[in-house]
Amino acid sequence: MPQKVPSFYELLDAAEHAAVHLEMRDQYGIPEESDEIARWQRGEAVDVDPDSEYWKDWTEAVRRAVARGVVVRRARIVSEPVTTYIRYEHHITQVNVAAGELVRWLPRSQASGLALPGNDFWLFDGKSVRFNLFDGYGRGLGPQHSDDADVVRLCASAFEAVWGRAVDHEKYTV
Repeated sequence: MPQKVPSFYELLDAAEHAAVHLEMRDQYGIPEESDEIARWQRGEAVDVDPDSEYWKDWTEAVRRAVARGVVVRRARIVSEPVTTYIRYEHHITQVNVAAGELVRWLPRSQASGLALPGNDFWLFDGKSVRFNLFDGYGRGLGPQHSDDADVVRLCASAFEAVWGRAVDHEKYTV
């Protein structure tokens, strides 16, 4: 029987103290972003209004969490020079920050000595992990979920190690 994975929004809405996200890919192939990325690559304006219809569900969920005292942090491990996708992502990160997220960037060359899980993840309150699985082209394959104490410890340790070495968004240039 397939695993029932709680939605990201269910997990974030249930978080009491912390929600942390580790991203480790240099390219994501998310269909919903393709038009925006194409506009950005042509030098056209893209939607970075945290209150727009495009971002509303995300920013409202993060703002609700932050308002009740949840610290929301995101760390990204990136290769340098960065890919076009990462340059785009860096540009739109202002939306994450406006919603209340703390964001840091770690050059991959500084992550060599870290024990990292095999997939991007969200960790909620140090108790529950939601992995985001992608294929080789960066297309989402669906999530996995774990409450296993060893998996949670690995993810918590990995995130804190990355966070401790990473550069604040405002200081990281692409």
